[in-house]
Amino acid sequence: MDHQSYARHTDGPGIDHAAVSALTDEPLDWRFKALPDAARGLTVGQYLATGPALHDLGTPLLTLDSGALAHNTRTMADWCRRAGVVLAPHGKTTMAPALWRTQLDAGCHGITLANLPQLRVARAFGVSRLMLANTLLDPAGLAWLAGELDRDAEFAFTSWVDSVTSVELMDEALRAAGAHRPVEVLVELGAAGGRTGARDLDTAERIAAAVVAAPTLRLAGTAGYEGALAHEATEGGLAVVRGYLRSLATLHRRLAETYETSAPVVTAGGSAYFDTVAEELVPLAAQVPGTVVIVRAGAYLAHDDGFYRTISPLSRDADETPLRSAMHGWSRVVSRPEPQLALLDGGKRDFPFDEGLPEPQAVRGGGPLGSGRITALNDQHTFLRDAGDPAPVGAVLRLGLSHPCTAFDKWSLIPVLDDAHAEHPRVVDFVRTFF
Repeated sequence: MDHQSYARHTDGPGIDHAAVSALTDEPLDWRFKALPDAARGLTVGQYLATGPALHDLGTPLLTLDSGALAHNTRTMADWCRRAGVVLAPHGKTTMAPALWRTQLDAGCHGITLANLPQLRVARAFGVSRLMLANTLLDPAGLAWLAGELDRDAEFAFTSWVDSVTSVELMDEALRAAGAHRPVEVLVELGAAGGRTGARDLDTAERIAAAVVAAPTLRLAGTAGYEGALAHEATEGGLAVVRGYLRSLATLHRRLAETYETSAPVVTAGGSAYFDTVAEELVPLAAQVPGTVVIVRAGAYLAHDDGFYRTISPLSRDADETPLRSAMHGWSRVVSRPEPQLALLDGGKRDFPFDEGLPEPQAVRGGGPLGSGRITALNDQHTFLRDAGDPAPVGAVLRLGLSHPCTAFDKWSLIPVLDDAHAEHPRVVDFVRTFF
């Protein structure tokens, strides 16, 4: 059987459905925050069969909304199809195999990850097409990767490199591991002030030549990340992003004759500028035969009520169907030490705070909060000011959150609600994460 290359694996990416489904057999115990005593000793499936409701769970709590998840899955799949790109979502956002399965079943090209531990999780659940948006230099990790590639001819993988030294170190480690199957790599182009990546086209071309000369590697395309170069969708921010993407396109054209695959990859695009990525990179499919344009948006599935709500292309374009926030925090008022100050029982250990503080939205079982603003988070408390009488001691508030990447990593088991905006939401599923 021929080994699969990353972009030419045409039968559809796989995941071990049985392994994912088996997560419902996991026993519930003290490891999982916010579960009531009634769940202890039951499996996930057994507890779901009891018909739990949101009010049965403790606080603080993070939940997902099943309707919003389904809407976002469909909306992004439709957009990618119309834009002429394929989607390999960044799985590090959720680290949830059940959500990866949803994304793959909806037509995603594969799953993108950021480090070796995340790759191990994905392979444990049988994900058959993975992109590492990083450079893997750990010799032990490269030995593991070589073993996975040699063991499974259906495993399609690609990694990034951004220096000749990286190429040499990878080649040395793979030779020492006795690798039989070459590792496909993409040359990463960066930019001044950004993160990793070669800082100019000439350097990137030298890296590509080093890859071609390394028998354990195969040059498969180009890669980059524009999201580190701008943080807003202003005219100036978009101009920076567009300029970077045009440099990436130039590099891809320059390397056209050196690619060691008939389906070279060019990939960029987080969750903020994937529309600009499509505008600048899709034309490459006609300029470099066989080119596959891959975007790696990861936050779209959960979306948010903060940073991505304002910057997502589907929010900025009035002609597009916007994404919906599928994640919410729930936190209880435990103190009203001053007339206009309430302290909630959730904090930094429970809710994201790096891309904006939570926003108070509603009282569970009641109506909109009406007013109030969150001014700070401590480790275990949230400071809510000016909410007044609608937030008495004991009330449970629904919070809008910002930045899925730092929400999921705080919760190992996340309840999925039928409708987070309903008066009495029901729990219809649980999502297990592996951080």
